[in-house]
Amino acid sequence: MLWIGTSGWQYRDWRGGLYPEKLPQRLWLEHYAERFPTVEVNNAFYRLPERRTFEQWRERTPDGFVVAVKMSRYLTHVKRLREPAEPVARFLDRAAGLGDKLGPVLLQLPPTLRADLGALDETLSLFPGEVRVAVEPRHASWFTPDCEKLLRAHGAALCWADRRGRPVTPLWRTADFCYLRFHEGAARPWPRYGRSALRSWRNRLGPDGFVYFNNDPGGAAVIDANAFRRIVSHHPVDR
Repeated sequence: MLWIGTSGWQYRDWRGGLYPEKLPQRLWLEHYAERFPTVEVNNAFYRLPERRTFEQWRERTPDGFVVAVKMSRYLTHVKRLREPAEPVARFLDRAAGLGDKLGPVLLQLPPTLRADLGALDETLSLFPGEVRVAVEPRHASWFTPDCEKLLRAHGAALCWADRRGRPVTPLWRTADFCYLRFHEGAARPWPRYGRSALRSWRNRLGPDGFVYFNNDPGGAAVIDANAFRRIVSHHPVDR
């Protein structure tokens, strides 16, 4: 199954679009979860929520809803993957509040972080097998056969990323699921995606994975996520 949603749900300019004008913000998650099967939580990157917050997200969403969570920047941007044991353990302890609604954990690496396969190997080894992990490197030095081999050995997905309708990462398949992030489209109004760009990604994806639209300004992510869902429904991929 392809899980399609947006990167976050708390955007004020979505009021009047996804969210009715008079809907209180405290009910936005429930409203979102009635319309999408998954969400990627970005605010955990900036400030890791307490376990109770993860538990509340679990309680407020319907059965079968899936929450992908972006790893705290403390590990990826402050520690830069060094001494990962404590940050990973703290993250997993809190995110466990989601229970069976915990989806993949996204490790987005800073663009200035050059490849350090030893540090990535140590970090990935700390995640239990039942937790899916996607890695989004943003320095070209990571895109080597050795890195591909390392990700595959851990069953971690290389996060595919799109900017302006073009892949900015290799299209390696290193796990039994794919993970795709749409950052910025080239259509109008900015930062929307055109149908041809979305259709081209449909042809690259397999049957199982997670797709998140991160082009949130003006509600573009909501519009494009719904458009991509329609494309997927009309063009299923056989297993």
